[in-house]
Amino acid sequence: MDHLDELSVEELQDALDNVDGKKPTQRLLAAISYKNGVTQTELAEWYDVQRRTIYNWLTRLDTDESPEQAVSDDKRTGRKRKLSDTQQEEFEDTVHDPPSEVGIDAPAWTPALVQEYLEETYDVEYSIPSCRRLLKEAGLSYQKPRRKAAEADENEQEAFYDELKKSGGRWTPR
Repeated sequence: MDHLDELSVEELQDALDNVDGKKPTQRLLAAISYKNGVTQTELAEWYDVQRRTIYNWLTRLDTDESPEQAVSDDKRTGRKRKLSDTQQEEFEDTVHDPPSEVGIDAPAWTPALVQEYLEETYDVEYSIPSCRRLLKEAGLSYQKPRRKAAEADENEQEAFYDELKKSGGRWTPR
């Protein structure tokens, strides 16, 4: 065997008891199977991955690290947010009020309006989908018109539709 000469099946099974997550578990199970005579090609078919992936899983275990560490991925932090925590809180407070509260002549917040507001206020650029995500994170939901019920009060219906027309069916507080 080309790989895992330094590790026994028992060590791999012990490591299996100490890992969390699907990928580390898969990697250890593949290593145990490999130690028991299953070929890399067969493992690739079992896990529906490329043979090269199985090779990479096995070579991860050919290190001085413990098997638990070798099969686990490093933490991925992702991209740093453009708005600071304070700016994020200010923004969320702002979008819970109508845009007119901050001097914008619009009946409701839209992703395009948020994009413009963020650029002018905080000098950061966001895409429209990211502005949608920010609105959702702020606790707003997209409202769309519903059919009117026959028994509803006609004055209330008219008031609702007037308000809906003003907002254009856009993002409003829940």
